[in-house]
Amino acid sequence: MFKLISILLRGRAHDAEQAFADRHAVPLLSQQIRDAAQQIQSARRSVAVAIAQNEQEKGQHATIVARIADLENRATAALTKGNEGLAREAAEAIAFLEAERDASEKAQAQFTAGIDKLKAIVRASEARLQALQRGERLARATEEAQKLDVVVAGPGLATLDEAEETLARLRIRQSQNDLTAAALKEMEGAIRPAGIIEKLATAGCGPALHSSADDVLARLKSRITPAA
Repeated sequence: MFKLISILLRGRAHDAEQAFADRHAVPLLSQQIRDAAQQIQSARRSVAVAIAQNEQEKGQHATIVARIADLENRATAALTKGNEGLAREAAEAIAFLEAERDASEKAQAQFTAGIDKLKAIVRASEARLQALQRGERLARATEEAQKLDVVVAGPGLATLDEAEETLARLRIRQSQNDLTAAALKEMEGAIRPAGIIEKLATAGCGPALHSSADDVLARLKSRITPAA
């Protein structure tokens, strides 16, 4: 019995933990992405340090090779002069430097292999991080869209319906107001003498109320005195 209760408790704890993670999935994803980005940045620094150390090793290797060449020339000169003892000392130094040279070349090979491997890991990690960042942006957009969908499907839908009905009533009222104003204007024009006179003049009954361009042009021509 105790074992069954223990299993049940652990099962409920797991379900609660999973439910909590699901409710906070987007913030959790964002933090995980930030943690991953920091780790990738740390890996980049490690690669940079390894490259710097390898360059330093190359510089030391070049110095060793130059010293070996210099000692060989000097040892040859000592042998030429018959100073074998001094030449032996130079040979011992050369042997020591050659061991250092070989160790340096081995270290460089290890550095190069390690750096190439680290670079490949960082590149792959950066690609995965970019994919995660794109996924995060999509997840956030989807979550916001789902929230809006829930709002619209719930009380928000009634609000939208009411707003649409209000707009329709407003448009009808505005249209009625425009028609009423036009009718009043027409009625006022029909009742007022000035309005009747304007209608008669427009219909060609009697002189025009306003001069036309032709009338003005004719008047200006009449003012011109013919040349003698």
